[in-house]
Parts: sequence; structure tokens; C-alpha cells
Amino acid sequence: MASAQRRASSSDSDPRYANIDERKRKRMLLNRESARRSRMRKQKQLGDLAEEVSALQKEISQVSERISVTTQRYTEMQSANNVLRAQAMELTERLRSLNSVLHIVEEVGGYDVVIPEIPDSLLEPWQFPCQIQPIMASVDILDY
Repeated sequence: MASAQRRASSSDSDPRYANIDERKRKRMLLNRESARRSRMRKQKQLGDLAEEVSALQKEISQVSERISVTTQRYTEMQSANNVLRAQAMELTERLRSLNSVLHIVEEVGGYDVVIPEIPDSLLEPWQFPCQIQPIMASVDILDY
């Protein structure tokens, strides 16, 4: 204990030790300030990342909603197309039946009857009767 007092008293009186103590104290203060700035930077980065996560989650939610609505509209259109295809097939069969009746009337009755041709588009609906025209897209095509 006496040696510690001797060292403390000698460092107080010796200018070399006073200078070293002052440098240590300044260095310690600078380190504390640097650590404080580092913590603040990390806290700001964490806040920025939390905001970005929130914005991305909101965007994901909006995109998911749009996908859901688009899927629903697609399903409705597919259902409507199936109904139209069934109706086209039924009407094609009716036209064939009527044409066969006209053939019978022509043969049995001896009448000269003009029997209309069944268009290929009705017999083969997957074949397009005219050239395919490109569909021009616009920016608001998906707005609903």
C-alpha cells in the first residue's frame, strides 16, 4: 500500500507520468465517444432495416391481393369460356341436325334446297377463321 501511495505521489509530481495519464484519459474519452457513435449508427441501421421490412411486407400483401383478384378473374373467365364452348358445340350439333333435315327434304320432296355450310370455326373451334391480330397492351390493363 505504501508503494501505491508512493507511485501515486510520484506520478502526480513527475510531469512524464502526468502527461501519460492525460493521454490515457483523452484516449478513453475518445474511445467512449467512438463506441457511442457506433451504437447510434447500428441503432439507425436497425431502424432503417425495420422500416424496409415493413414496406416490403406491405408490398408483398398488395401483390398477394392482386394475384388473388387476378386468379379469381381468370377462373371466372375460364368458366365463362367453358360455357361458351359448350353452347357453340350444342349450336353446331343443332345446325348439323337441321342440315340433315334439309338433306332429307331435298331428297324426299325433290326440292332444290340451299343447305348452308357449317363453318370450320364451329367444327374446329381451336382453328382461328381469321388472322390473329396482336393485342396491344397498355399500362392500365391490370387496373381493376
